[in-house]
Amino acid sequence: MPLIILLLMISSVSIAQSKTNTFLYAGRVDKLQDDTVVLIGTAASVSFNFTGNECAVSLQSIDNWEHHNYVVFELDGENIGKYRVEKGAAQSFPITVTSNKKVHTLTIYKGTEATMGNVVFLGTTAKLTSISSKKKKKIEFIGDSITSGAANDPSEIPCNEGEYFDHHNGFFAYGPILSRDIEVDYLMSSVSGIGMYRNWNDENPELAIMPKVYENLYLTLEASKPKYDFTFQPDIISIALGTNDFSGGDGKKERLPFNAEKYVSNYVNFIKMLYKHNPNAQIVITNSPMVNGDRAVVFEDCLTKVKQAFEKDTTHKPILIFKFKPMTPSGCGGHPNISEHQVMAKEYGPFLKKLLNEK
Repeated sequence: MPLIILLLMISSVSIAQSKTNTFLYAGRVDKLQDDTVVLIGTAASVSFNFTGNECAVSLQSIDNWEHHNYVVFELDGENIGKYRVEKGAAQSFPITVTSNKKVHTLTIYKGTEATMGNVVFLGTTAKLTSISSKKKKKIEFIGDSITSGAANDPSEIPCNEGEYFDHHNGFFAYGPILSRDIEVDYLMSSVSGIGMYRNWNDENPELAIMPKVYENLYLTLEASKPKYDFTFQPDIISIALGTNDFSGGDGKKERLPFNAEKYVSNYVNFIKMLYKHNPNAQIVITNSPMVNGDRAVVFEDCLTKVKQAFEKDTTHKPILIFKFKPMTPSGCGGHPNISEHQVMAKEYGPFLKKLLNEK
């Protein structure tokens, strides 16, 4: 295995001029007019090929609420770690490689999720060569904190310390894990605490529930932000929403009993919206490994009703249901940790791979 040395320092980095064949962007990203790119969603990424044994990339954390973020670097197909992008001025991340390869590939993934702030890719000093995308099948993962890989990684900061986003590692969420395993491209549209008709700890009808924010690139209600362009066009759309709808909240705020009728109605309308933008997609709806007991029975009954609502729809592929096995998560704040995301990926990956091979 080649020796890979990653150093971190604060300095300026010259911006490489963006060309159509020098950078590949994936996920929810915002390409700005000055050739910089905002990595928005979980595991949103930028990739490039370069020659030589060293380069540096410039990254900056931005948001109305100024704080740090995290990225994950993958060099020549090898994960070389999660790194903190401090708030404030741009940072330079120099990378030195010792290997016999003539051309190297670096991919920068956003480790934190959409509503935890954004990371701007400002450029690189690398001697760029062309890069092209391989034609792969595509999966979009729509969900909440579980899908986002939230609270799954206390390797740098223990669970009971730091901020909520300090324990995020979207690179090791179940969707990206299984996508790498079955070799598909993926898009993450996920937000912690979000639900189909209500969010984790509130009953406010004006909340940013998923059906209200999905069409917005930044997955928020901010009117100044651009709309999502839906160019990804996935073969499969996986929806894992309901954990927060079923949640009892924090026990302090008012929390009404779960409303199955509202949940099903919102779900059906949400799928109709998805079909409008992705008419050829196969939609798979899932339960939650964290909703157990009587609530799990109600949850699965709701999913069945959603599926039945489209039984007479001959325009689109039939809705499919996938059921995760129950799990008692051991990550931060009652979330699955990385090894448990790997278990979920091992459960779900073969199902999706078989489905793609049948298409």
